[in-house]
Amino acid sequence: QVQLVESGGGLVQAGGSLRLSCAASGRALSRSVMGWFRQAPGKEREFVAAINWSGSSFVYADSVKGRFTISRDNAKSTVYLQMNTLKPSDTAVYYCAVDETLVVSTRYAAYDYWGQGTQVTVSS
Repeated sequence: QVQLVESGGGLVQAGGSLRLSCAASGRALSRSVMGWFRQAPGKEREFVAAINWSGSSFVYADSVKGRFTISRDNAKSTVYLQMNTLKPSDTAVYYCAVDETLVVSTRYAAYDYWGQGTQVTVSS
């Protein structure tokens, strides 16, 4: 089993920055894809970003390209999401997820483990 705990969410003004962290425990994840999804009220959960085990391959949703950066530290079993130039439309609960494969996927169904989520609220 894998447990994921997100942190770093909060309230920020438009144009500001936040850095989310997701710490994994329970099993070594150095060979897994780690990703971030988000879900706004009344909307479906959507893909944000994902990174492969070595950090050499990553994918971003078009809505966050150029503003968000995903990274990971395998020694700490932690994945990060640096979010800059935040917009009110980025307001959502952000979820960390693990996909126990080597190929980065944007599909919700591809991910095997999920965290409990952390709230990000961007005020205008």
